[in-house]
Amino acid sequence: MTASRIHLMLAALMGAAGVTLWAMAAHRAGGVNLVTSAQFLLLHGSAVYGITAARKQGLMHERMASLAVSGLILGTILFSGDLAVRAFFGHGLLPMAAPSGGVLMILSWLM
Repeated sequence: MTASRIHLMLAALMGAAGVTLWAMAAHRAGGVNLVTSAQFLLLHGSAVYGITAARKQGLMHERMASLAVSGLILGTILFSGDLAVRAFFGHGLLPMAAPSGGVLMILSWLM
């Protein structure tokens, strides 16, 4: 399986998770963290899809696009995962997961 195929599958999973969390937030009191998590999953899942498509068309440098996509995926997992775990369980995923994920997403966008 190619890296592009894996990235596209992860983008699809990010989108599905975003829709699921947003729906759950609509039925849950105090679901602000879930809404934020959902928004980041949907936005960055779409970005992963777009960058992967542009890379496959030769519109972006292969290595830079791959690093950006990997950073967006990992950063979103850390950031959104931390917010979702906080919403469901009352504690964070890992110490500094959300800020680390946020910084990684910012750096990936700059790539």
